[in-house]
Amino acid sequence: MKGPRRYPLIFNPKARSQKGRRALRFLMDHATRFALHATRSAEEARELAAMFARHGEPVVIAAGGDGTLNAVVQGLAGSQTALGVLPAGTMNVFARELGIPFDNLARAFEVIEEGRIQEIDLFEANGTPFVQMAGVGFDAMVIEETTWESKKMLGPLAYLLAAVKVLGETPPRMMVTCDDGTQEEGVAVLAGNGSLYGGQFKLFHKADNRDSMLDVLVFKEAGYKLVTDSLRGIALGNLDQAGSTVTYLQAHSLRVTADREVPVQVDGELVGRCREVAFGNQDPGRLRVLAPEEPIGSRFVEAVKSMVSWTKWKPQDQKS
Repeated sequence: MKGPRRYPLIFNPKARSQKGRRALRFLMDHATRFALHATRSAEEARELAAMFARHGEPVVIAAGGDGTLNAVVQGLAGSQTALGVLPAGTMNVFARELGIPFDNLARAFEVIEEGRIQEIDLFEANGTPFVQMAGVGFDAMVIEETTWESKKMLGPLAYLLAAVKVLGETPPRMMVTCDDGTQEEGVAVLAGNGSLYGGQFKLFHKADNRDSMLDVLVFKEAGYKLVTDSLRGIALGNLDQAGSTVTYLQAHSLRVTADREVPVQVDGELVGRCREVAFGNQDPGRLRVLAPEEPIGSRFVEAVKSMVSWTKWKPQDQKS
């Protein structure tokens, strides 16, 4: 008699964070359900995922942070193989976007077992696929300046210190040209397929990862003004209201041209430096993902919702 199926699972065995160690324990505890494939690099993860897709595997699981996830997505791009997500990173932005439990691996695995598939847009920046967001300029510079050692010692503060350094530098000048002819000048660009950036920050409030469009933020000034307007936009939940230094666009495709080579990141991972970046749909432009029909909150959130529901219902019951 056959037992339950074993899923091909790609993970980074050198994960040093507390979440990474918990993920490894979870994988070992459920090893009979997975065909485990440890990788030493993003390139190896991408090649493994592509191999599974060529062999017709219906599902491949990525266990790790957004970097591991992006590598697996690149390998699955253009195939019919569905992506399963076991979030084990610091931010787990993509899992949050799709409503996959990002703080409970057992419940995330339940989503995979349910087998409900969603098809979402898959974009690319200079040929590199991404599912959540990409950046040209400032945020990519911050990632470039932040070393692994500083992240280990300082955590999120490492990014803040890198940002302070980057803010003091002379920014590049960029021209953004959308497929409809719209043009905007700026010093940094963010392109979102989903609404979230950096965890829980909803920067792209119009974003829909099924509408075949990118939501684009063009930052027109650097330095203090960029920071204050961005923080105001985050607080308001709408960067359209952030001030005159931010322009919000939507486009099926666009091109960013800079006056010098600038770093580019996709899904939080650096992909190099260049003077021109072309954004567009990855052919065939869709990715199959195992995700819940409705977002699944944490146990605490669900407990609070249950309490609120109970307190609203009980008085009606007493009147009857």
